[in-house]
Amino acid sequence: MNIDVLDLKWLELALGQAQSAIGLSSPNPRVGCVIVKDNVVIGQGYTQAAGQAHAEVMAIRDAQSTGLDLKGCVVYVTLEPCSHFGRTPPCVHALKAISPARVVVVLLDANPQVAGAGVAALREAGVLVDVLPLEHVLAQAAYDLNVGFMTRMRFNRVYTRLKWAASADGKTALPDGRSQWITGVEARKDGHRFRARADVIVSGIGTVLSDNPQLNVRGVTVERPPIKCIVDAYARTPLDACVFDDGAPVWLACVELNGDDGEYERQAERLHALRAAHPQLLVLTFAAETEGRLDLNALWAYFYSRQINEVHVEAGAVLNAALFEAGLVDEVLMYVAPRVVGAGKLVAAFGDAVNLDALVEAGHWHWSTPALLGDDLRLVLKLN
Repeated sequence: MNIDVLDLKWLELALGQAQSAIGLSSPNPRVGCVIVKDNVVIGQGYTQAAGQAHAEVMAIRDAQSTGLDLKGCVVYVTLEPCSHFGRTPPCVHALKAISPARVVVVLLDANPQVAGAGVAALREAGVLVDVLPLEHVLAQAAYDLNVGFMTRMRFNRVYTRLKWAASADGKTALPDGRSQWITGVEARKDGHRFRARADVIVSGIGTVLSDNPQLNVRGVTVERPPIKCIVDAYARTPLDACVFDDGAPVWLACVELNGDDGEYERQAERLHALRAAHPQLLVLTFAAETEGRLDLNALWAYFYSRQINEVHVEAGAVLNAALFEAGLVDEVLMYVAPRVVGAGKLVAAFGDAVNLDALVEAGHWHWSTPALLGDDLRLVLKLN
Protein backbone atom coordinates (compact mmCIF):
# COMPACT_ATOMS: atom_id res chain seq x y z
CA MET A 1 0.00 0.00 0.00
CA ASN A 2 1.40 3.38 -1.05
CA ILE A 3 -1.06 5.80 0.50
CA ASP A 4 0.27 9.08 1.89
CA VAL A 5 -1.16 11.98 3.88
CA LEU A 6 -2.40 13.76 0.76
CA ASP A 7 -4.23 10.62 -0.34
CA LEU A 8 -5.98 10.49 3.02
CA LYS A 9 -7.09 14.09 2.55
CA TRP A 10 -8.80 13.21 -0.74
CA LEU A 11 -10.28 10.04 0.73
CA GLU A 12 -11.84 12.06 3.56
CA LEU A 13 -13.34 14.36 0.94
CA ALA A 14 -14.75 11.31 -0.86
CA LEU A 15 -16.29 10.10 2.40
CA GLY A 16 -17.94 13.49 2.75
CA GLN A 17 -19.45 12.96 -0.69
CA ALA A 18 -20.67 9.52 0.36
CA GLN A 19 -22.59 11.07 3.27
CA SER A 20 -24.71 12.89 0.69
CA ALA A 21 -26.05 9.55 -0.54
CA ILE A 22 -27.87 8.93 2.76
CA GLY A 23 -31.60 8.73 2.08
CA LEU A 24 -30.97 8.44 -1.65
CA SER A 25 -28.89 5.48 -2.83
CA SER A 26 -30.51 2.54 -0.99
CA PRO A 27 -30.57 -0.37 -1.66
CA ASN A 28 -27.22 0.48 -3.21
CA PRO A 29 -24.38 1.49 -0.87
CA ARG A 30 -23.50 5.08 -0.02
CA VAL A 31 -20.41 5.82 -2.08
CA GLY A 32 -18.43 8.98 -2.76
CA CYS A 33 -15.80 9.64 -5.41
CA VAL A 34 -13.23 12.40 -5.96
CA ILE A 35 -11.03 12.79 -9.04
CA VAL A 36 -7.72 14.63 -8.67
CA LYS A 37 -5.16 15.76 -11.26
CA ASP A 38 -1.99 17.70 -10.48
CA ASN A 39 -3.12 17.82 -6.84
CA VAL A 40 -6.34 19.66 -7.75
CA VAL A 41 -9.86 18.26 -7.43
CA ILE A 42 -11.43 18.26 -10.88
CA GLY A 43 -14.51 16.14 -10.22
CA GLN A 44 -16.56 14.70 -7.41
CA GLY A 45 -19.86 12.92 -6.93
CA TYR A 46 -21.89 10.40 -4.97
CA THR A 47 -24.20 7.50 -5.77
CA GLN A 48 -27.67 8.49 -6.95
CA ALA A 49 -30.97 6.65 -6.59
CA ALA A 50 -31.12 2.99 -7.63
CA GLY A 51 -30.94 2.70 -11.42
CA GLN A 52 -29.13 6.02 -11.76
CA ALA A 53 -25.44 6.88 -11.86
CA HIS A 54 -22.99 5.59 -9.28
CA ALA A 55 -20.44 7.82 -7.56
CA GLU A 56 -17.63 7.17 -10.06
CA VAL A 57 -19.80 8.09 -13.04
CA MET A 58 -21.06 11.24 -11.30
CA ALA A 59 -17.48 12.32 -10.56
CA ILE A 60 -16.37 11.57 -14.14
CA ARG A 61 -19.25 13.64 -15.51
CA ASP A 62 -18.33 16.46 -13.15
CA ALA A 63 -14.69 16.35 -14.27
CA GLN A 64 -15.57 16.13 -17.96
CA SER A 65 -17.77 19.21 -17.64
CA THR A 66 -14.58 21.24 -17.06
CA GLY A 67 -13.20 20.24 -20.45
CA LEU A 68 -9.98 18.92 -18.88
CA ASP A 69 -8.19 15.81 -20.10
CA LEU A 70 -8.74 13.12 -17.44
CA LYS A 71 -5.95 10.82 -18.62
CA GLY A 72 -3.44 10.24 -15.84
CA CYS A 73 -5.77 11.41 -13.07
CA VAL A 74 -6.11 9.77 -9.64
CA VAL A 75 -9.54 8.49 -8.62
CA TYR A 76 -10.45 8.24 -4.93
CA VAL A 77 -13.52 6.16 -4.16
CA THR A 78 -14.97 4.99 -0.84
CA LEU A 79 -16.08 1.54 -2.06
CA GLU A 80 -14.61 -0.81 -4.64
CA PRO A 81 -15.94 0.04 -8.13
CA CYS A 82 -18.52 -2.45 -9.35
CA SER A 83 -17.51 -4.87 -12.09
CA HIS A 84 -20.88 -6.38 -12.99
CA PHE A 85 -23.95 -5.31 -14.93
CA GLY A 86 -26.85 -4.45 -12.66
CA ARG A 87 -29.29 -1.61 -13.10
CA THR A 88 -26.33 0.31 -14.55
CA PRO A 89 -23.17 -0.72 -16.45
CA PRO A 90 -20.02 -1.55 -14.46
CA CYS A 91 -18.19 1.44 -13.00
CA VAL A 92 -14.92 -0.31 -13.83
CA HIS A 93 -15.70 0.22 -17.52
CA ALA A 94 -16.28 3.94 -16.98
CA LEU A 95 -13.00 4.24 -15.07
CA LYS A 96 -10.95 2.37 -17.67
CA ALA A 97 -12.37 4.67 -20.36
CA ILE A 98 -10.74 7.75 -18.76
CA SER A 99 -7.32 6.04 -18.36
CA PRO A 100 -6.54 6.99 -14.76
CA ALA A 101 -2.99 6.54 -13.52
CA ARG A 102 -4.23 5.28 -10.18
CA VAL A 103 -7.36 4.39 -8.22
CA VAL A 104 -7.41 4.53 -4.42
CA VAL A 105 -10.16 2.53 -2.71
CA VAL A 106 -11.23 2.91 0.91
CA LEU A 107 -13.12 -0.37 1.28
CA LEU A 108 -13.64 -3.55 -0.72
CA ASP A 109 -17.24 -4.36 -1.66
CA ALA A 110 -18.95 -7.17 0.27
CA ASN A 111 -21.29 -7.88 -2.65
CA PRO A 112 -20.34 -11.38 -3.90
CA GLN A 113 -20.74 -10.09 -7.46
CA VAL A 114 -17.86 -7.68 -6.82
CA ALA A 115 -15.77 -8.70 -3.77
CA GLY A 116 -12.35 -7.93 -5.22
CA ALA A 117 -13.29 -8.37 -8.88
CA GLY A 118 -13.45 -4.62 -9.44
CA VAL A 119 -9.94 -4.07 -8.15
CA ALA A 120 -8.68 -7.06 -10.14
CA ALA A 121 -10.24 -5.77 -13.38
CA LEU A 122 -8.59 -2.37 -12.97
CA ARG A 123 -5.20 -3.91 -12.26
CA GLU A 124 -5.53 -6.17 -15.30
CA ALA A 125 -6.10 -3.01 -17.34
CA GLY A 126 -2.79 -1.61 -16.09
CA VAL A 127 -4.22 0.76 -13.50
CA LEU A 128 -2.36 1.06 -10.20
CA VAL A 129 -4.85 0.33 -7.40
CA ASP A 130 -4.30 0.88 -3.68
CA VAL A 131 -6.78 -0.27 -1.02
CA LEU A 132 -6.83 0.81 2.62
CA PRO A 133 -6.57 -2.00 5.18
CA LEU A 134 -9.90 -2.79 6.84
CA GLU A 135 -8.60 -1.70 10.25
CA HIS A 136 -7.84 1.83 9.01
CA VAL A 137 -10.05 4.48 10.60
CA LEU A 138 -11.34 5.64 7.19
CA ALA A 139 -12.16 2.08 6.15
CA GLN A 140 -14.08 1.64 9.39
CA ALA A 141 -15.93 4.89 8.74
CA ALA A 142 -16.86 3.71 5.24
CA TYR A 143 -18.04 0.38 6.68
CA ASP A 144 -20.13 2.10 9.38
CA LEU A 145 -21.68 4.37 6.77
CA ASN A 146 -22.77 1.25 4.88
CA VAL A 147 -23.28 -1.12 7.79
CA GLY A 148 -26.77 -2.04 6.55
CA PHE A 149 -25.61 -2.83 3.02
CA MET A 150 -22.58 -4.75 4.32
CA THR A 151 -24.74 -6.77 6.72
CA ARG A 152 -27.20 -7.63 3.96
CA MET A 153 -24.41 -8.70 1.61
CA ARG A 154 -22.33 -10.62 4.18
CA PHE A 155 -24.99 -12.18 6.39
CA ASN A 156 -28.16 -12.12 4.25
CA ARG A 157 -30.20 -10.06 6.70
CA VAL A 158 -31.05 -6.44 7.46
CA TYR A 159 -29.26 -4.35 10.09
CA THR A 160 -31.47 -3.28 12.99
CA ARG A 161 -30.89 -0.30 15.27
CA LEU A 162 -33.04 0.19 18.38
CA LYS A 163 -33.26 3.70 19.86
CA TRP A 164 -34.40 5.03 23.22
CA ALA A 165 -33.90 8.08 25.43
CA ALA A 166 -33.91 8.22 29.23
CA SER A 167 -32.98 10.29 32.24
CA ALA A 168 -29.83 9.64 34.28
CA ASP A 169 -31.90 7.57 36.73
CA GLY A 170 -33.27 5.40 33.95
CA LYS A 171 -36.74 6.91 33.43
CA THR A 172 -38.29 7.32 30.02
CA ALA A 173 -41.33 9.34 31.10
CA LEU A 174 -43.24 10.79 34.03
CA PRO A 175 -45.72 8.49 35.82
CA ASP A 176 -48.53 9.78 33.58
CA GLY A 177 -46.54 8.89 30.45
CA ARG A 178 -45.40 12.37 29.43
CA SER A 179 -41.95 12.14 27.84
CA GLN A 180 -41.52 15.41 25.90
CA TRP A 181 -38.78 16.22 26.21
CA ILE A 182 -36.35 14.17 28.25
CA THR A 183 -33.43 15.04 25.99
CA GLY A 184 -32.39 18.38 24.54
CA VAL A 185 -32.48 19.82 21.04
CA GLU A 186 -29.08 18.49 19.91
CA ALA A 187 -29.85 14.92 20.95
CA ARG A 188 -33.21 15.04 19.19
CA LYS A 189 -31.56 16.36 16.02
CA ASP A 190 -29.05 13.53 16.21
CA GLY A 191 -31.89 11.04 16.55
CA HIS A 192 -33.39 12.35 13.33
CA ARG A 193 -30.04 11.94 11.57
CA PHE A 194 -30.17 8.27 12.50
CA ARG A 195 -33.77 8.08 11.30
CA ALA A 196 -32.61 9.53 7.97
CA ARG A 197 -30.19 6.61 7.57
CA ALA A 198 -33.00 4.06 7.76
CA ASP A 199 -34.98 2.50 4.94
CA VAL A 200 -37.73 1.60 7.41
CA ILE A 201 -38.69 3.10 10.78
CA VAL A 202 -40.51 0.55 12.94
CA SER A 203 -42.77 1.10 15.91
CA GLY A 204 -45.48 -0.86 17.69
CA ILE A 205 -49.18 -0.30 18.11
CA GLY A 206 -48.69 0.45 21.82
CA THR A 207 -46.48 3.43 20.99
CA VAL A 208 -48.89 4.61 18.28
CA LEU A 209 -51.84 4.52 20.69
CA SER A 210 -50.01 6.14 23.61
CA ASP A 211 -47.73 8.69 21.89
CA ASN A 212 -49.21 9.09 18.38
CA PRO A 213 -45.74 9.68 16.83
CA GLN A 214 -45.12 11.02 13.33
CA LEU A 215 -42.17 8.64 12.78
CA ASN A 216 -40.76 10.90 10.09
CA VAL A 217 -37.44 12.70 9.56
CA ARG A 218 -37.40 16.33 10.64
CA GLY A 219 -34.56 18.83 10.40
CA VAL A 220 -32.63 16.61 7.99
CA THR A 221 -33.14 16.75 4.23
CA VAL A 222 -33.73 13.36 2.61
CA GLU A 223 -34.60 12.73 -1.00
CA ARG A 224 -36.74 9.74 -0.10
CA PRO A 225 -38.43 9.52 3.31
CA PRO A 226 -38.12 6.22 5.18
CA ILE A 227 -41.03 3.82 5.11
CA LYS A 228 -42.97 3.69 8.39
CA CYS A 229 -43.86 0.20 9.60
CA ILE A 230 -46.28 -0.36 12.48
CA VAL A 231 -46.34 -3.77 14.12
CA ASP A 232 -50.08 -3.94 14.72
CA ALA A 233 -51.33 -7.51 14.95
CA TYR A 234 -55.06 -6.66 14.91
CA ALA A 235 -55.08 -3.42 12.88
CA ARG A 236 -55.88 -1.09 15.77
CA THR A 237 -54.04 1.90 14.26
CA PRO A 238 -56.45 4.88 14.32
CA LEU A 239 -57.57 6.38 11.04
CA ASP A 240 -56.26 9.78 12.16
CA ALA A 241 -52.88 8.55 13.44
CA CYS A 242 -50.07 11.04 12.82
CA VAL A 243 -48.03 8.47 10.90
CA PHE A 244 -50.31 9.15 7.93
CA ASP A 245 -50.03 12.94 8.00
CA ASP A 246 -47.13 13.48 5.60
CA GLY A 247 -48.19 10.99 2.94
CA ALA A 248 -45.03 8.88 3.29
CA PRO A 249 -45.41 5.12 2.73
CA VAL A 250 -46.80 3.23 5.72
CA TRP A 251 -46.66 -0.53 6.15
CA LEU A 252 -49.01 -2.17 8.64
CA ALA A 253 -47.80 -5.58 9.81
CA CYS A 254 -50.74 -7.69 11.04
CA VAL A 255 -51.36 -11.30 11.98
CA GLU A 256 -53.23 -13.38 9.45
CA LEU A 257 -56.60 -14.34 10.91
CA ASN A 258 -59.24 -16.65 9.52
CA GLY A 259 -63.01 -16.65 9.67
CA ASP A 260 -63.05 -18.87 12.75
CA ASP A 261 -61.23 -16.27 14.80
CA GLY A 262 -63.51 -13.95 16.80
CA GLU A 263 -61.33 -10.96 15.92
CA TYR A 264 -61.39 -11.68 12.17
CA GLU A 265 -64.35 -9.50 11.19
CA ARG A 266 -63.26 -6.58 13.37
CA GLN A 267 -59.75 -6.69 11.92
CA ALA A 268 -61.13 -6.91 8.37
CA GLU A 269 -63.40 -3.89 8.94
CA ARG A 270 -60.57 -1.81 10.36
CA LEU A 271 -58.25 -2.73 7.50
CA HIS A 272 -60.93 -1.83 4.95
CA ALA A 273 -61.35 1.61 6.54
CA LEU A 274 -57.59 2.20 6.78
CA ARG A 275 -56.99 1.26 3.15
CA ALA A 276 -59.83 3.50 1.98
CA ALA A 277 -58.56 6.48 3.97
CA HIS A 278 -54.84 6.10 3.23
CA PRO A 279 -53.80 5.03 -0.28
CA GLN A 280 -50.12 4.99 0.77
CA LEU A 281 -50.86 2.11 3.16
CA LEU A 282 -49.51 -1.38 2.47
CA VAL A 283 -50.95 -4.13 4.66
CA LEU A 284 -48.65 -7.06 5.39
CA THR A 285 -49.98 -10.23 7.00
CA PHE A 286 -47.94 -12.87 8.80
CA ALA A 287 -48.68 -15.99 10.75
CA ALA A 288 -49.33 -15.56 14.45
CA GLU A 289 -46.99 -16.98 17.07
CA THR A 290 -47.97 -17.90 20.64
CA GLU A 291 -50.49 -15.60 22.31
CA GLY A 292 -51.36 -14.11 18.92
CA ARG A 293 -48.04 -12.30 18.53
CA LEU A 294 -46.87 -11.45 15.05
CA ASP A 295 -43.94 -13.49 13.71
CA LEU A 296 -41.19 -10.86 13.74
CA ASN A 297 -38.71 -13.13 12.00
CA ALA A 298 -41.13 -13.36 9.08
CA LEU A 299 -41.49 -9.56 9.00
CA TRP A 300 -37.72 -9.09 9.04
CA ALA A 301 -37.38 -11.70 6.29
CA TYR A 302 -39.83 -9.60 4.27
CA PHE A 303 -37.63 -6.55 4.87
CA TYR A 304 -34.68 -8.51 3.50
CA SER A 305 -36.69 -9.59 0.44
CA ARG A 306 -37.36 -5.90 -0.27
CA GLN A 307 -33.60 -5.14 -0.15
CA ILE A 308 -33.91 -3.11 3.04
CA ASN A 309 -30.49 -2.22 4.44
CA GLU A 310 -31.20 -0.49 7.77
CA VAL A 311 -34.18 -0.73 10.10
CA HIS A 312 -34.57 1.87 12.85
CA VAL A 313 -36.82 0.91 15.78
CA GLU A 314 -38.48 3.38 18.15
CA ALA A 315 -40.91 1.35 20.21
CA GLY A 316 -41.90 0.33 23.71
CA ALA A 317 -40.97 -2.51 26.02
CA VAL A 318 -43.18 -5.19 24.48
CA LEU A 319 -41.88 -4.90 20.92
CA ASN A 320 -38.30 -4.20 22.02
CA ALA A 321 -38.29 -7.32 24.21
CA ALA A 322 -39.69 -9.42 21.37
CA LEU A 323 -36.97 -8.16 19.02
CA PHE A 324 -34.25 -9.07 21.51
CA GLU A 325 -35.81 -12.49 22.05
CA ALA A 326 -35.83 -13.04 18.30
CA GLY A 327 -32.16 -12.00 18.03
CA LEU A 328 -32.95 -9.23 15.57
CA VAL A 329 -31.18 -6.28 17.25
CA ASP A 330 -27.69 -5.33 16.06
CA GLU A 331 -27.29 -1.95 17.72
CA VAL A 332 -28.79 0.02 20.60
CA LEU A 333 -28.74 3.80 20.29
CA MET A 334 -29.15 5.44 23.69
CA TYR A 335 -29.52 9.09 24.69
CA VAL A 336 -29.08 9.80 28.39
CA ALA A 337 -30.15 13.18 29.76
CA PRO A 338 -28.58 14.78 32.88
CA ARG A 339 -31.94 14.73 34.68
CA VAL A 340 -33.15 12.91 37.77
CA VAL A 341 -36.86 12.28 37.28
CA GLY A 342 -37.61 10.21 40.37
CA ALA A 343 -41.02 8.61 40.07
CA GLY A 344 -41.68 7.68 36.48
CA LYS A 345 -41.54 4.95 33.88
CA LEU A 346 -38.39 2.86 33.99
CA VAL A 347 -36.36 2.11 30.91
CA ALA A 348 -37.69 -1.10 29.42
CA ALA A 349 -35.77 -0.98 26.17
CA PHE A 350 -34.42 -4.46 26.80
CA GLY A 351 -37.75 -5.68 28.16
CA ASP A 352 -38.59 -7.78 31.19
CA ALA A 353 -39.86 -10.46 28.83
CA VAL A 354 -36.31 -11.41 27.86
CA ASN A 355 -35.61 -14.27 30.26
CA LEU A 356 -32.12 -15.77 30.39
CA ASP A 357 -31.02 -19.00 32.03
CA ALA A 358 -27.38 -17.87 32.09
CA LEU A 359 -25.47 -14.62 31.55
CA VAL A 360 -23.68 -16.11 28.55
CA GLU A 361 -27.04 -16.00 26.72
CA ALA A 362 -27.02 -12.20 26.92
CA GLY A 363 -24.74 -12.02 23.89
CA HIS A 364 -21.50 -10.16 23.42
CA TRP A 365 -21.77 -6.43 22.83
CA HIS A 366 -19.30 -3.57 22.73
CA TRP A 367 -19.51 0.17 23.26
CA SER A 368 -18.91 2.56 20.42
CA THR A 369 -17.33 5.95 21.11
CA PRO A 370 -19.64 8.03 23.36
CA ALA A 371 -20.52 11.58 22.37
CA LEU A 372 -21.83 14.65 24.14
CA LEU A 373 -24.70 16.34 22.31
CA GLY A 374 -25.43 19.55 24.14
CA ASP A 375 -25.98 18.38 27.72
CA ASP A 376 -26.96 14.85 26.72
CA LEU A 377 -24.84 11.74 26.30
CA ARG A 378 -25.10 9.44 23.30
CA LEU A 379 -24.10 5.84 23.88
CA VAL A 380 -24.06 3.20 21.15
CA LEU A 381 -24.02 -0.50 21.96
CA LYS A 382 -23.17 -2.85 19.10
CA LEU A 383 -23.38 -6.60 18.81
CA ASN A 384 -19.99 -8.23 18.25
